[in-house]
Amino acid sequence: MNISITFKNIPSSDAVKSHVEKKLSKLDKMLDAPAEAQVVLADEKLRSIAEINLTCNKLKIHASGEAEENNMYAAIDSLAEKIKIQINKFKEKQKR
Repeated sequence: MNISITFKNIPSSDAVKSHVEKKLSKLDKMLDAPAEAQVVLADEKLRSIAEINLTCNKLKIHASGEAEENNMYAAIDSLAEKIKIQINKFKEKQKR
């Protein structure tokens, strides 16, 4: 999976980058073809936001995850869970 990470209003850190890559590598195993992901991590007032645009052949997913009190790791975890659900829905539609 080709992953590009953009940071808005927060300093970039290797720990956050590795956390994103770890979560998305688990999702990459669910996909049949090579995928491309653009991840945007942002901090706004009292919340952290993680957004993703994932493209893989016919599958195009846009999702965002939020967490309170500037907890970027929780935002990334909720984003990964949403993406997992959307990939499973897509696979179920393909089977039918």
